[in-house]
Amino acid sequence: QVQLVESGGGLVQAGNSLRLSCAASGRTISSYVMGWFRQAPGKERGFVAGISWSGAYTYYADSVKGRFTISRDNAENTVYLQMNNLKPEDTAVYYCAADSVTIARIHIPDDYDYWGQGTQVTVSS
Repeated sequence: QVQLVESGGGLVQAGNSLRLSCAASGRTISSYVMGWFRQAPGKERGFVAGISWSGAYTYYADSVKGRFTISRDNAENTVYLQMNNLKPEDTAVYYCAADSVTIARIHIPDDYDYWGQGTQVTVSS
């Protein structure tokens, strides 16, 4: 079993930055694909970014490309999401997820078994 805990969310003004962290425990995540997803009120949970087990490959939703960066430190069992130039439409609860998903399905929430509890990100205009 893998336990995931997100942190780093908060209230920021548009144009500012936040760095989310996802700390894993229970077992190493070094063999897992990791993903960040978000869910705004009244909307389905959607893909934000994903990273291969080695960190060599990263993937992003079109809406965050060029603004967000996903990274991982397998030695620290932690995944990060650096979010720059935040916009009000980025407001959501952000979740990290882990599993042995195929890269072709890295963006599909149902393929992940392990989830954190989420961290709220609110961007004011």
